[in-house]
Amino acid sequence: MKALVCVKSGEFNYEFIEKPVAKKGYAIIQIKRIGICGTDLHAFEGTQPYFDYPRILGHELSGILVETGDAIGFEVGEVVTFIPYFHCGTCIACRSNKTNCCSSLKVSGVHIDGGFVEYLSVPTYSLVKSGGLSVDELCLVEPLSIGAHSIKRAEIKKDEFVLVVGAGPIGIGVAEFARIAGGQVIMMDVNDNRLAFCSEVLKLPFIINPKTVDPAEEIRKITNGDMATVVIDATGNLAAINNAFQYMAHGAKYILVGLQKGEISVSHPEFHKREGTLMSSRNATRIDFEYVISCIASGLVNPANYITHRVLFDDVKEQFPSWLKPETGVIKAVVEVGEE
Repeated sequence: MKALVCVKSGEFNYEFIEKPVAKKGYAIIQIKRIGICGTDLHAFEGTQPYFDYPRILGHELSGILVETGDAIGFEVGEVVTFIPYFHCGTCIACRSNKTNCCSSLKVSGVHIDGGFVEYLSVPTYSLVKSGGLSVDELCLVEPLSIGAHSIKRAEIKKDEFVLVVGAGPIGIGVAEFARIAGGQVIMMDVNDNRLAFCSEVLKLPFIINPKTVDPAEEIRKITNGDMATVVIDATGNLAAINNAFQYMAHGAKYILVGLQKGEISVSHPEFHKREGTLMSSRNATRIDFEYVISCIASGLVNPANYITHRVLFDDVKEQFPSWLKPETGVIKAVVEVGEE
């Protein structure tokens, strides 16, 4: 079968590899859709932590189940996705039902080869039913689940001000679920096109471009002087992460969803006097996946809004570098694999 391999930073090659065969504890999915994630983009440009080359990227996936393995309640031919964070089941995190941050976690397309292939073998415990969603909708469940998980961590109260920094696909998902939770969402980004999308399509009430206004002053005006009681970074940009500490209200929470390689720097006195809470939000759990699927099925979230670019699997190598350029206008690129 054909696979697209990131052989090193900035270079893809199509290769032919062995098609997976059924084995105990694993199912096989015929891949139909692949969502392009920020992780994929960062891996290609060489800025992704926890990463080695060569690697087959891809973890935002949907497809047709062709081998069920020992999976209970699944049938050959049904549309599925899967949870791409493969966990051990025995470490302290797994014993606490925090499989998303297992101490020996292997993320498909990051630590191990992923879904830029025609067929993929996955642990049967990771399979997720479609809930009636299409393959287009289903391939976006994973990134949306990351947003949903961060909002669960934030424990948002109705009408509190939630600042989301970074209007990429993950940040947009964060904002969607913050809105559903009852928060008043402030979106910050330096890309006017993405801010326009957030305002016009998602109907977010407040948008800020820190290149054109003083962001701290704008947040102060919006929040009647209080600042944001929840700040969530979805940029993975060190400067943005460090800058956002100043936007916290007294008693606020700061949740890091974005990931970068450097060390965070914060004024201890400023953080301490606010009695601030700093936490990370990593991946998502099955509960998050099922919640996202129910939100899509009920019309609370429309994944079709995000898909701005489509490409056939055979054309990904040529098109992929363009998605790193802001002028391309990508919100979410989706790869179509094989015939329908």
